[in-house]
Amino acid sequence: MNTRNYVVGIVGATGAVGQELVRLLHERNFPLSSLRLFASARSAGKTVERFGKTYVIEEAKPGVFAEVDVAFFAAGGSVTRALAADAVKAGCLVIDKSSALRMDPAVPLVIPEINPAQLRNHGGIIANPNCSTAIMLMGLWPLHQAFGVKRVIISTYQSVSGTGAEAVRELEDQVQAYAAGRPITAKVYPYQIAFNCIPQIDSFEANGYTGEETKMAQESRKIMGLPDLKVSATTVRVPVVRAHSISVSAEFERPVDLAKARAAIAAFAGAELVDDPAARRYPTPLAFAEKVKCGVGRLRIDTAFDNGLSFWVSGDNLWKGAALNAVQNAELMAREGLLKSKAALAAV
Repeated sequence: MNTRNYVVGIVGATGAVGQELVRLLHERNFPLSSLRLFASARSAGKTVERFGKTYVIEEAKPGVFAEVDVAFFAAGGSVTRALAADAVKAGCLVIDKSSALRMDPAVPLVIPEINPAQLRNHGGIIANPNCSTAIMLMGLWPLHQAFGVKRVIISTYQSVSGTGAEAVRELEDQVQAYAAGRPITAKVYPYQIAFNCIPQIDSFEANGYTGEETKMAQESRKIMGLPDLKVSATTVRVPVVRAHSISVSAEFERPVDLAKARAAIAAFAGAELVDDPAARRYPTPLAFAEKVKCGVGRLRIDTAFDNGLSFWVSGDNLWKGAALNAVQNAELMAREGLLKSKAALAAV
């Protein structure tokens, strides 16, 4: 086997993020020697046809990682807690999408455009950030580098695909029911999502913030290396199928120059500047679904903060917010020689 090729596993391969991982690994030509798809026992034995190949779903359980070099976990926190340690013990690198270990001091939380050096400091597990955090930071990080961020107020507009396939079907069913004049029912969300906005993502905590809002604050601090950053977030589910959008108002240490701010966004690897008010050009979720970069626009001097700037970001929650970021981390590790092939090592 070529020493640059790896045995890759996907835990949660039948879910929305798992399916995007399969797609991106093939489309981005990740150096695969083989790909193994893992899911729950009820999916084991089923076959999946992708990119001219037939994959048989295997049950995700202890003992299956012995020959796997890197496993992408996209099956939720309970699965990560049950299986990640077993994978690490087998010498498999885990890149985890769940929130289970993101705030563990021993687990690096990595966006490769921001803190790639953390990929060298892991104990077998690398965490992927929350989707809204990753997308928001594609706008905030280059501005922080230019002006030094002090305080951030965030409002999100998050698509239903962030909840999963059942939520997408619920939105579609409700729209069809509305058009046909039939009663609308809600099961996935506490309220109708079609033609509506729901200002709750995750459960409420004692301080009135939701888990999603707390994640955005804590994860941003960890990724940016700013433990004292002041963050207040309001996260909202909106009737959009794919791609999240985020409104950000930020206060900075240094005076903000609008031309320099636009230049910082335009030069950043994770962002595409779409900012021409006269031509009504700004990012939208439809325009940035299935795009590698996140769109940043509506840049303007904030009128409430000293040294303030407000902006808008749109990005694909299943890509940069999940599968793509995980694959980018693995790609970087492969390029830097940080990802090991068990078969290659055994052949030495």
